[in-house]
Amino acid sequence: MSELCLTLLCPPAQEERVLDMLLMTPEITVFTSSPSAAHGLHHSNLSAGEQVLGLAVMTQVQALLSGRDQDAVLAELKRKLAGSGLRYWLTPVLESGELA
Repeated sequence: MSELCLTLLCPPAQEERVLDMLLMTPEITVFTSSPSAAHGLHHSNLSAGEQVLGLAVMTQVQALLSGRDQDAVLAELKRKLAGSGLRYWLTPVLESGELA
């Protein structure tokens, strides 16, 4: 089955929890995290300062997983992180590997 990239936009208050969860998820082969500015989020989810700036400070996480694990991984994330403000999307990975 094909490989997927799961992208998560994580509010700062949830960052450590999300990263710890991913470290403990055997279906996730590798992931990265980096600071990100998120635009277009609903204003009710933004602080007054973020509304003025027009962005929300988030951590973007990109994780590789097999397509066959997609449903199980998403179900677990949804179960443990419901109501946390996390946003996600999945994209196909055309190719990945290690440059040796």
